Amino acid sequence: MSEQHPLDLKSLRHFAALVEHQGFIRAGEAIGLSQPALSRSIQTLEHRLGCALIVRGGKGVELTPQGQLVLEHATRLLAGSTALKNALRQFNDLEDGELLIGAGPFPAADLLPRVLGQFNKLYPGVRVRLDIQHWSALRGQLLAEELELFVADIRELQGDPLLQVQPLQQEPSLLFCRPGHPLCGQRGLTPPQLAAYPLASFRLPASIKEILQRTLPRPEPMISLECDNLDVLKRLVMQCDALSIASRSTLEEELARGELALLDWPELMPGTSFGLVTRVQRPLSPAASAFIEMLRRAAAT
Repeated sequence: MSEQHPLDLKSLRHFAALVEHQGFIRAGEAIGLSQPALSRSIQTLEHRLGCALIVRGGKGVELTPQGQLVLEHATRLLAGSTALKNALRQFNDLEDGELLIGAGPFPAADLLPRVLGQFNKLYPGVRVRLDIQHWSALRGQLLAEELELFVADIRELQGDPLLQVQPLQQEPSLLFCRPGHPLCGQRGLTPPQLAAYPLASFRLPASIKEILQRTLPRPEPMISLECDNLDVLKRLVMQCDALSIASRSTLEEELARGELALLDWPELMPGTSFGLVTRVQRPLSPAASAFIEMLRRAAAT
């Protein structure tokens, strides 16, 4: 790479857009650049790096080994640049900027909406993006600096040397179904009765799946319908004879409206156990710090 032609983030952003949109025309439209201009930008980047980044004549956008390496570094550099700009914009009384957070299905159904509502009232100028994912996907996004923090099940994350984990809430899980389900209202249910109906659930950590298998014995596959969106799970249960599990706090509205019903089954401990997850030794933006303070207060009430 020549000293007279240093790399700039703009050319790396063009390259990342080309890979993301898998074509010069679509990528150019997405970033507001003509196809010839984008092509020249990629060629200039290759010249400065001294290697080909894409395979010419291939189908779609196929990367060379060097191109794959450049893409990995470009993604980190662009994410770091965005984080720096956000932090600088947010520093002035949280009047501007962006807060990138993630959530698992349980906190996304109850705790996070309450805190986000309060945060928006206090800091309406900060744009918040919330990604709802399984904890393992959120960990990957956090380490890739696509998120500043997330709130999710922490039982598989505690002890991770790359993460700082703070427990927030733990609730027992309850078994629920639709009103009018054949088991609804029956007392003294048995495992064979429950095993006759499909179980719908979010993806479970292996350790929790083991506990659930002991408290709710059933043949494999244990989970017949798997989804990480709790609202979708609840709506699914309303439409069929599937059973599902959730904490009482996430079911209160549907139970009060008579849209869901609890089954006579012992609490499925340890239930939900979620917490706040950030990166070790990574400074937080002012927006993230303010959000975390509000989150801790809400979780304690």
